[in-house]
Amino acid sequence: MLFARHGRLRRRNRKRRSLLLLAALLVAAIIALGLATVAFTGQQILLSQCNTADLRPLALGANSFLYTDDGQLLGVIPSATNRQPLPLSQIAPALPQATVAIEDARFWQHGALDYRGILRALYQDAVHGQVVQGGSTITQELVKNLFIGNAQRTVERKVKEACLATMFFQQHTRKEILADYLNQVFYGRHAYGAQAASRTYFSKPASKLTLVQAALLAGLPQAPTRFDPLSSPHAALVRRNEVLHAMYRNGYITKSKLRQAVGKGLELRPGHLYTQQHQPSFFGWATQQLAQRLGRHGQQQVELGGYHVQTTLDQRLQGLATHAVSSILQNPADPAAAIVSIDPQTGAVKAMVNYLPSHRTMQFNLATQAHRSTGSAFKPITLATALSAGDSIYSTFYGPPQLSITTPECRQGNGYWEVHNAADGEGGTFNLLGATAQSVNTIYAQLIARIGVRNVQYMARNLGITETIGGPYFRQACAITLGSVGFTPLELTDVYATFASGGIHHAPLAFESIRGPKGNQIPIKSEGRRVLSTNVDAQVTGALQGVVTSGTGTAAALGSRPVAGKTGTAENFQDAWFCGYVPQLATCVWVGYPKGEIPLLNVENVGEVFGGTLPAEIWHNYMSGAVGNLPVKSFPAPDYNGGTYITGDGTYSTYVSPTG
Repeated sequence: MLFARHGRLRRRNRKRRSLLLLAALLVAAIIALGLATVAFTGQQILLSQCNTADLRPLALGANSFLYTDDGQLLGVIPSATNRQPLPLSQIAPALPQATVAIEDARFWQHGALDYRGILRALYQDAVHGQVVQGGSTITQELVKNLFIGNAQRTVERKVKEACLATMFFQQHTRKEILADYLNQVFYGRHAYGAQAASRTYFSKPASKLTLVQAALLAGLPQAPTRFDPLSSPHAALVRRNEVLHAMYRNGYITKSKLRQAVGKGLELRPGHLYTQQHQPSFFGWATQQLAQRLGRHGQQQVELGGYHVQTTLDQRLQGLATHAVSSILQNPADPAAAIVSIDPQTGAVKAMVNYLPSHRTMQFNLATQAHRSTGSAFKPITLATALSAGDSIYSTFYGPPQLSITTPECRQGNGYWEVHNAADGEGGTFNLLGATAQSVNTIYAQLIARIGVRNVQYMARNLGITETIGGPYFRQACAITLGSVGFTPLELTDVYATFASGGIHHAPLAFESIRGPKGNQIPIKSEGRRVLSTNVDAQVTGALQGVVTSGTGTAAALGSRPVAGKTGTAENFQDAWFCGYVPQLATCVWVGYPKGEIPLLNVENVGEVFGGTLPAEIWHNYMSGAVGNLPVKSFPAPDYNGGTYITGDGTYSTYVSPTG
């Protein structure tokens, strides 16, 4: 240990002697040869210490901005460095003037290095026996931030910094160097660059900075924490006035302007542009989608940032959806709700609302993360599977109030699957049109037992359910047709948007355009994929129109406008849905308690909430405004081919009564 200490002392003494020797040599050279000769000689020596390969910029990062479909700012994705680059022409002239005055007064006269400043620094370093003064120019500070980073402050690093500065200066104008510096220097409070700093401290763009505000910013890079105007206003004021005096000494302002400026306050108005988010549920989902859209290293690219993204969100529809749910669920003890709207022709998500009464907020996105039992809202997927397999919409079944099914893949722990009709359905003999309209569980249980649960699962995947076959939300076999498994409102809306599009599936889309960090347009593919024939889709839609005209979803009707939809109610009223569409827009409404599977009882004077009550009412109120100005369009008429299929006695050979 003693030897190690002596070693460190020896190295320290050698460095001190080297500094003294270097200072003495330079002073002697200046006396003998003159400053210009030394500058030329020093430049030649420096350029031998680095090469162009060292001019490889570090990843600085920049904020990304997300906008609504009409160009309103939705929110900012902060990069690892909160930065928004600007050309020098978009920065108030007072800021570059103040920066030069306080940081590098001879910036417009010297080259990459200021040899007078270097000599002053070397003299101080020699006197103190260590590096105590940098003598760095703006160019040196820039290349340190761009190419070196926060390396240890050593003589070797200073030499490399000077070398790179000389090389960089040869390739750029002084204006370009100053602009780059102002766009990357750290001003404190996570703000890198003039624009981020101006937004952070003054809630305005850098182009609107006043003289005193520019002087305040120019003084921060030397010690952003010590001069932080929000936490240390007195120290910040003293530093700002130092900058103003430097501007006067260097001829940037007159004495009268100096007198006026030093008498003013800090003019702070802290901003929230980089932290405030409008529509946070959609914003969070869109941010995740951006990373996926950018490919394998998408998350890293989002963190580096610099993207300008126009999203698909429609502020008018978003406002209508929020009002539709808040006008019905008003009691602080009421359940939550989620609404998702999708344009069927493109997959564009036009509205996404997560609602908790009394304006409570939550981090969890109900629309994209809450896997809740769909109830009978899943039945159209089973219907689409059966019709695609050749079944007739007129297939007739007897649906008793209760039924036990012993088909092997449907069996549960007691040896059979016991099914009963829910509160929003009834029993009797129905064809598939009637069974869908009245949401008869025991008929749909027979249907999935016959066509096979695996086929229904694959159909669900094709229509828009993203869960992997065999995953945790697909494990309850035949009971899936009654909505015993959980899917998100976004997934289910995607399914209904596929029905609304004529059987063509478009993946949910968050973006209309993406511009990269260099201004390049990133292509967005929204090509659809046909998953249902036009006639099968028309038959499904025809059945779902019956739900609204004469079935469990009459509360969702929009007058003379054709509407197709389906109610959904989970066991014990724990979740309630209405999903429906017109040709131009598909929407799902979910109502439930986010904390758990709590029965929806006595909510807003509704004793038992099922899909045809509050969810259908919310859907109706929202869609009335959402599509009110759109032309009334009819759905394609299905071709039933006049076929009728009546099940025979043998069809029921696998079913037994509950009493056996």
